[in-house]
Amino acid sequence: MRIGINTWVWVSPFRSENFNLLPKVKEMGYDVIEIALDDASIIDARLLKKMLDDNGLEATVCGAFGPSRDISHEDPAIRKIGKDYILEGIRFAEKIGSNLFSGPVYSSVGKTRMISEDQKKREWQWCVENLRDISKTAQASGITIGVEPLNRFESDMINLVDQAVTLIHDVNSPVYKIHIDTFHGNIEEKSIPATIRKLGKGMLGHFHACENDRGTPGTGHQDWAGISSALKDIEYNGVVVIESFTPGAVEIAKAASIWRPLAPSQDELAREGAKFLRKTFCN
Repeated sequence: MRIGINTWVWVSPFRSENFNLLPKVKEMGYDVIEIALDDASIIDARLLKKMLDDNGLEATVCGAFGPSRDISHEDPAIRKIGKDYILEGIRFAEKIGSNLFSGPVYSSVGKTRMISEDQKKREWQWCVENLRDISKTAQASGITIGVEPLNRFESDMINLVDQAVTLIHDVNSPVYKIHIDTFHGNIEEKSIPATIRKLGKGMLGHFHACENDRGTPGTGHQDWAGISSALKDIEYNGVVVIESFTPGAVEIAKAASIWRPLAPSQDELAREGAKFLRKTFCN
């Protein structure tokens, strides 16, 4: 297993001016930097690829799914915006040498409503149709797409890994894998280790190792020993990434309800988090 950290720990949006994060992330002991793709137009993908190589880092890419990036929306124009954004994310991942684009690809973050069963079925079908179309580009590019369940306060569509598995089965394409984030799982799953083991080998495509409060892993009440054991049982050999957010980044902090600092500093969260992940998942 390799360990990684998301750029949202420090900045949002991530742009070319922030490439100085790469040597810092490497010095802190990470193998991977996860690029949060708020806006691909403000990132020089060619230069980023060179800096990744120069610093001996791998990259993963995660999506930022605001209100207009929603492939299950009732408005076809918004569905198209969401689809185009995911396709752009796939192309960006390919440019920087990442084999992964991941996140809550099925809907926008913060869409929480009481809707009829008929409306749920319509939105599910729009989602399935779009993901099937998207899969052709992803497969041609060699990109895996991670489907990330969100907690009930951030989505009314997919909260459980079981629901994400159902979606992947309905889409029926090998490019889709499960993306577990332990912050969301801590709210929704009965047992994160049991959920991991139920997935079995080959179905888990990406993993966010997040403390119950989004602070430094190892400082809260997550069952890290059980989680690590379960990942080894299913022979997961992907990346384990810290995703947290700086309260200084207004838009993403609001979306993630980050109202206070989660560690004495973002650098300390990252540095201590790297030590904890290495000790917990790489021994």
